[in-house]
Amino acid sequence: MPAAEQTVLPQPSRAEIRIEQVLQALGDPVRLTLVRALATGPAVGIACGAVPLPVTKSTRTHHLRILREAGVITMRTEGTRRIAVLRRDDLDALYPGLLDGVLGAPH
Repeated sequence: MPAAEQTVLPQPSRAEIRIEQVLQALGDPVRLTLVRALATGPAVGIACGAVPLPVTKSTRTHHLRILREAGVITMRTEGTRRIAVLRRDDLDALYPGLLDGVLGAPH
């Protein structure tokens, strides 16, 4: 059986990531839930529909797009699934300690 075709969706390069967009993306509770799930999930990523959220599919898609366009996550397609991966290496290189601080915050 042939391997599923993979496509990486458009995202900013490391040099194009801006702190304002990252903070805005992380400031939403639903998006923060997604980022926390990605931070504790497998390094290869999580299927976008696998994280339980109290939102509709279209709203989930919107939140994932905001995170991707801000440079917080990368997304790729694998067949009919979309896989999200936290861009921890890029964010840690640009903003050391930011993710640890945000993810470790109690609220």
